[in-house]
Amino acid sequence: MKKTIFSGITLLIFSGLLAFAGGADKTIENLKAGFKGESTASAKYAAFAEQAKKENLPQIATMFDATSRAEAIHAANHKTVLEKMGLKMDPVKPEFTVKTTRENLQAAIEGETYEMTKMYPDFITAAKTEDVPAASKSFRWAMDTEKKHQVMYQNALNALDNKKTESLSKVYWVCPKCGNTYDVAKPEASCSFCSTKSDKFIKFGK
Repeated sequence: MKKTIFSGITLLIFSGLLAFAGGADKTIENLKAGFKGESTASAKYAAFAEQAKKENLPQIATMFDATSRAEAIHAANHKTVLEKMGLKMDPVKPEFTVKTTRENLQAAIEGETYEMTKMYPDFITAAKTEDVPAASKSFRWAMDTEKKHQVMYQNALNALDNKKTESLSKVYWVCPKCGNTYDVAKPEASCSFCSTKSDKFIKFGK
């Protein structure tokens, strides 16, 4: 009898997960796409940081190290939402090209602009329509962070073109919960996106 009851409960839970996932097809697709995109961006920006070091551009290298970590956090958040929906994300093999730092900055600007103006707004709309608030939150954290990254990359490109990279921030902070990124010597007391205390932030540079 116990075995029968347990099997029935297990079946009920499994059926519930399937029903939930089945009603969120677009959001599931977007979470997987977001995970792949953020994982690729994380690896790409880490490689861009190494290129900046080779070109003796330490401030830009530090910036890319910080944004790489932020993108990894976004990827992990998307994956967590999928797992809570009872789904598994397959490993991703990042594919990207590393060029000069100037070209890398331009590519980063284009990528972030697309994510903040098209990709994530569409993902958020779908998540709200399909009533998956956890996905909507994860997407919004990523989108709001990408807006800040886009400005950082544009400022870095302008400084590089004007031979004023020394004026760029030497210190960056990344929130470990949502990926929010700060390019200031001392960040605010708590994250403006998720309220994580600043003493938990990950510091890059010195």
